[in-house]
Amino acid sequence: MKNITLSMENDIIEAGRKYARDHHTTLNNLIRQLLRQTVLRPSTQWLDENFELMDRAKGRSSKKIKREDLYRV
Repeated sequence: MKNITLSMENDIIEAGRKYARDHHTTLNNLIRQLLRQTVLRPSTQWLDENFELMDRAKGRSSKKIKREDLYRV
């Protein structure tokens, strides 16, 4: 495994360390995992994962959304 050096703002590093600590991992592992998820998974996998989470949430909305509205950017 190769080593790399990253530069980023101190507040991001500290927030990352706190997040990693709260989730029982290291900042190094967190960055490795996020990078792996970003570059190695299919580009639509995140969308499928989010739809699965929404389906499990069983949320209800009173607002009706038309299919064509979903494609407006």
